[in-house]
Amino acid sequence: MYTRDILPPVASPVEDGNPLSGTWNKAFEKVDLLEIRRPYRYPVPRWARDYRIKERQCFSVQDDNLMLEVVFYNFKLYRMFQVFLYDKDSGQKFIFRKIKPGGRHFPNSLANSSQDVHSSGFYFRIHSWLDADTIRLDINIEAAFRKPSLTVHLAYNVNSCDVTPMAVSMGAADRRIIYAYKTFAGVRGDIVFGGRHVVLNQKTSSGFFCDYKGFYPYNMQTTICSAMGFVPENRRFGFHIAENHTRETNRNNENALWVDGKLTPLPPVLITMPNGPDADWIIQDVEGMVDLMFTPKEHNKSRINLFFTKAEFNAPFGLYNGMLVSSEREQIQIKNLYGVGEKFNLRV
Repeated sequence: MYTRDILPPVASPVEDGNPLSGTWNKAFEKVDLLEIRRPYRYPVPRWARDYRIKERQCFSVQDDNLMLEVVFYNFKLYRMFQVFLYDKDSGQKFIFRKIKPGGRHFPNSLANSSQDVHSSGFYFRIHSWLDADTIRLDINIEAAFRKPSLTVHLAYNVNSCDVTPMAVSMGAADRRIIYAYKTFAGVRGDIVFGGRHVVLNQKTSSGFFCDYKGFYPYNMQTTICSAMGFVPENRRFGFHIAENHTRETNRNNENALWVDGKLTPLPPVLITMPNGPDADWIIQDVEGMVDLMFTPKEHNKSRINLFFTKAEFNAPFGLYNGMLVSSEREQIQIKNLYGVGEKFNLRV
C-alpha cells in the first residue's frame, strides 16, 4: 500500500534560499517564494519573479442541504472571485463571479492574518487564525439582476486535536515549487440566501480550506476532485485530489483523505474524461487506494480572455461513487456522495 514520509514541521518551504520538497502535518510559519535564490537559470528581476507566482484560496462547505464553493484567485494581472451555492433539495443555484484589475498579495502566514475585498455590491473577508484554531470567512453580496442576496459567515474548527492538516511543497521546474496547505474540519456559521436562513452545525457540516502559492507555468492545466460526508458511526471523512504540473508525484503530491480527523496521504492519480468534462470522470491510482467515478449534475462554466491571458473554468457539482482506502486499510465505500470537480486551463 502507498505510503509517504511525513516530515517534522519546519518554519518555511524555503531554507537559506533553497526550496524544500516534502509533506508536513503542520502549517508553515511563513511562505514567501520570493526568498528562493535564483529560481530560474538566468537572472530575473524581482518584479518578474513576483508576477510568475500565482495564488489561490478555496473554501468548500457542505451539509445535508447545501453545498458552497468559494474561490479567490490572484493572477497578478487581475484577481477573480467566484461563489457557487447549490441547494440539494430544490436544485436552486447561486453563481457569482467578479474580476478586479491588479493583484494583491495573499498573506505569507496563516497564523493570524486577514484580507478583505470590497466593491459596489459585494464584500469578502478572510481571517486565517491558526493561532486560535480557526479560519473565518465572511461574504455579503447584494441582490442584483434577478439574483437574490447572499450573506455567509463561516468558522472552521482547525484544532490540531481534532484534525491533522497537510502542508506540501512540490517541485515544479528547476528551483521553482508549488506550495499547498489543506485542512478538513467541522464548520459552523450562517448562510442567508434569498430570504432563507440556514444555520450550519459543526456536528453535521464539514469543509475544506486550501491555500496555494506557486511558480505555475504560463500554460497550466489542473483537475481537482473533492467530496465530504460521513461513514458509519458518524465519522467525518473527506478527500481532496488533484492532477497538476508537478514532479515526482509518487514521492510527493497534494492528494489526501481524512477520516475522523486523521490524515491519509494518497498516491498520485490519473483523472480521465472519456466523453468530455460534461460526462463521467474516472479517478484511479495504481496502488488500489483510489477508484472513483464522478458524475456531473450541475455545470458551472466560465471563460476569460484578457489581453494575452486566457482562463477556462469548469467546476460542476455532482455525485461520486466508488471506493477509497485509508492508511488504516479501511475500505470506504462511496455511493452517491455530493462533491465538486474542477477543471481549469490557464494561460497567464
